[in-house]
Amino acid sequence: MVINNKEKFMKAALNEAKKAYNKLEIPVGAVIVKENKIIARAHNLKEFKQDATKHAEIIAIEKASKKLNNWRLNNCEMYVTLEPCPMCAGAIINSRIKKVYVGSKDLKTGACGSKLNLLNDYEFDTIVECEFGTLENECQTIVKSFFKKIREIKSGR
Repeated sequence: MVINNKEKFMKAALNEAKKAYNKLEIPVGAVIVKENKIIARAHNLKEFKQDATKHAEIIAIEKASKKLNNWRLNNCEMYVTLEPCPMCAGAIINSRIKKVYVGSKDLKTGACGSKLNLLNDYEFDTIVECEFGTLENECQTIVKSFFKKIREIKSGR
C-alpha cells in the first residue's frame, strides 16, 4: 500500500495525539509542514501545563515560528487530528498558514466548518484552505477511546 504525503503527515500528527493520550490529555496532535518537511510537532498540554492556551495547534505554531524565526508561516500547512477550536483557528489565520488538513470534525467546538467556520465565513486578509477526512477513522477512534478511558477512570473501573 502506498502512503501519500497527506497520510504520512497525519500519521505524524496521530503519533503526537498518542503522546497526549498517554499523559491523559485530550488526544490532539498537530504537525506543521513546509516544503514537504515537518518543521514542528506538538500535542495538547493543557492539563500538564495548567494553561488553557496549550493546545497542539498553538504549540506547533510557536515551534514553527521559532524554527523559521518568523511569525509568518507563509506556505506552511498544518495537519491536525481534531478540528481546531475558535482560538486555534484564529491563531492559524493570524500565522498565515496556507492550508489545514483536519482528521476528524469536532461537532461541539470545531471552528473550521462543524460548529462555525472562521476560516471561510469571514473576510480576513489571510485565506486558509481546509480539507477534512485524512485518516478520519483513526483520528476519531483515538478521541473516542480517550473519553471512554476517562469515564472508566472516573467511575473507578
